[in-house]
Amino acid sequence: MRSRSAVLLALVALAACASPTAPPPRAPSHPRGAAATPVAHVAVVVMENREYGQVIGSSNAPYVNRLANRYALATRFYGASHPSLPNYLALVGGSTFGISSDCTSCHVSGKNLVDQLQTAGISWRAYMEGMPSPCYKGSFHGRYAKKHDPFMYFDDVRNVGARCANVVPYRRLASDISGGTLPQFVWVTPDLCHDGHDCSTLTADHWLHGHLPPLLTALGKNGLLFLVWDEGATDAGCCTLAHGGHIASVVAGGRAQRGVRSKTAFDSYSILRTIEDLWGLAALRRAGCSCTKSMTALVR
Repeated sequence: MRSRSAVLLALVALAACASPTAPPPRAPSHPRGAAATPVAHVAVVVMENREYGQVIGSSNAPYVNRLANRYALATRFYGASHPSLPNYLALVGGSTFGISSDCTSCHVSGKNLVDQLQTAGISWRAYMEGMPSPCYKGSFHGRYAKKHDPFMYFDDVRNVGARCANVVPYRRLASDISGGTLPQFVWVTPDLCHDGHDCSTLTADHWLHGHLPPLLTALGKNGLLFLVWDEGATDAGCCTLAHGGHIASVVAGGRAQRGVRSKTAFDSYSILRTIEDLWGLAALRRAGCSCTKSMTALVR
């Protein structure tokens, strides 16, 4: 009897060892507000001066509306301020830095997204349509406007040769895509016509239709693109800090949620906060405010 009992116990032990181990608890898809798998590429494309209703639902913006329907649209997104420049600074520096005009001789000494990217070893480049040469420091050149190029306002970008060399004419983007040298972070500012500042919504939409598809393809299945307007025509705002008008903001690309329309209130600082969350960077200034919501829920 003892021998039979010993055999039975041994068989039970063997069966227990052979049974499959219980699977570990599934990790949340967005731990700590960020995507579980790091996003490989992030692009930001900034357009000009349209209220939400002048773009979303407009027959003059068929391409943008197709993107908004296919990917994720923030239906309550607000610009930080007026006029243009403070909004661009907010997107890159997390503050308007007390600037309330489109000044071209003003400058900022504070820490910015470039500092964060460089410290983290994340490659970056800003592509400016109409810019005549890399690190061009003039206020205007044809349809290029410095006021739409926030990088040239930060002292530790414009005064540091290696960094300033990454602020380049837009034509460089095509060669970076074809050559497989697209950086991890991409910023695009169209010229004064193509961004809608001096030309029609239809003209701006046509430019986007011709230029965003190759960029979206290059960003790949693990990439993300933020298409946003800088400000609207009103003082509508949200989130304590923003009063630059109700504007359109589309999150597109391989890592964007599909067919989502978010009713959460976001502002210009939310895009910076989202980029920082996705890459594990500390939130800069107002991007770190409890009133600033991250858009990581629109990332899959």
